[in-house]
Amino acid sequence: MSKKENISNQSRRSFLKATAATGIAASTPMFFIKDGYAAAHGMKFRNAPKGGSVTLGFNVPQSGAYADEGADELRAYKLAVKHLNGEGDGGMMNTMKPMSLKGNGILGKKVEYVTGDTQTKSDAARNSAKRMIEKDGALMITGGSSSGVAIAVQGLCQEMGIIFMAGLTHSNDTTGKDKRRYGFRHFFNAKMSGSALGPVLKKEMGTDRNAYHLTADYTWGWTQEESIKETTEGLGWNTHKAVKTPVGAGDFSQYITPILNSGADTLILNHYGKDMINSLTQAVQFGLRDKMVNGKQFEIIVPLYSRLMAQGAGENLKGILGTTNWNWALKDAGSQAFVKSFGAEYGFPPSMAAHTCYVQTLLYANACEMAGTFYPPEMIKALEGFEFDGMGNGETLYRAEDHQCFKDVLVVRGNQNPTSQFDLLEIVQEVPRSQVEYDHKIFGGDLGPYKV
Repeated sequence: MSKKENISNQSRRSFLKATAATGIAASTPMFFIKDGYAAAHGMKFRNAPKGGSVTLGFNVPQSGAYADEGADELRAYKLAVKHLNGEGDGGMMNTMKPMSLKGNGILGKKVEYVTGDTQTKSDAARNSAKRMIEKDGALMITGGSSSGVAIAVQGLCQEMGIIFMAGLTHSNDTTGKDKRRYGFRHFFNAKMSGSALGPVLKKEMGTDRNAYHLTADYTWGWTQEESIKETTEGLGWNTHKAVKTPVGAGDFSQYITPILNSGADTLILNHYGKDMINSLTQAVQFGLRDKMVNGKQFEIIVPLYSRLMAQGAGENLKGILGTTNWNWALKDAGSQAFVKSFGAEYGFPPSMAAHTCYVQTLLYANACEMAGTFYPPEMIKALEGFEFDGMGNGETLYRAEDHQCFKDVLVVRGNQNPTSQFDLLEIVQEVPRSQVEYDHKIFGGDLGPYKV
């Protein structure tokens, strides 16, 4: 490419971003839409849409330990498709700023979708994603409720030149050492959870604690443990022991029994989904929350929460601190618009998994509209460094250097006095984005090329 052509491309991207921000995207010349630019410049790419529709691939755990999260993710994806195609009340398309979406699909093409079951297994997730790409013509893959799955599928999508919009993935590695140019994450991460929790733990539990970790034995658990240790040891806490547990163990009694007389006064459960429900329930049944150790009331911390986990844990969750990506009780316009749409469609409020998956779908579609093409390198450049609001969690940045979203983080506690079966997490603090930001260089990794 000549220097002149490069300058021209940069100018085009600047123009498109400017028009999106000022609300005049509808006036964009036809040359820039419906992949006119890609076609005119001979930009061939896998699964380039033909005809009047575009296919998205929703890859979620429909079985396994995280199946509850997956079911809610799929509900959100279907709702996003409905809104993109101009059906329903539009949800967050009414609150997102800046926005280039028009309610006529993506770049005028109707949105269709196919689904896959990750089984909360990396190999199964890669296979289902590969099938959707090769057989069904999926132009974008999204979903997953496990960081191991997200990292595996993200790597596959990079190899195949397909955009991956991660669903629920909390490992630092997803946008750290395993980050990829073709992968984006709206969900927060373990580092951000630790940064948000620190001041609250110090205030409520002090600076002299002896902590025992039970940790899911895969990438998320490892980085969650690492980040929480960094936080708690920074407060002055001692890490007594950290024990790895298999995903989907069911019975955690063999891991909980040694804690009883260990001298630890705090249990940190780096577990998620049904694993968290089971380990917390069993820890309470073993009497840990009733113990006094080292002159202190024994405490349990669950660094990563979801409303679905709270429902499963029931009474056992009351008073226990943790963090969450989003909560349906937030009062901002975007959150309430989504809650209203989701509730009208399904009869109950959405989970944080549903929220992030819905948002990711809209963000992908919006980036294509901003770029004026489905051509991945141009779509990627449109989303890198994109700042937006109106989708919950305050003003949000899609950082260009690692494709991690930065936004406000919620510290929550199991509600002591719930008013309904869904009112299970009390928001303790909305931690501002500035408190959880960090230098992208600390985790290493390389995004890789724009064109594959």
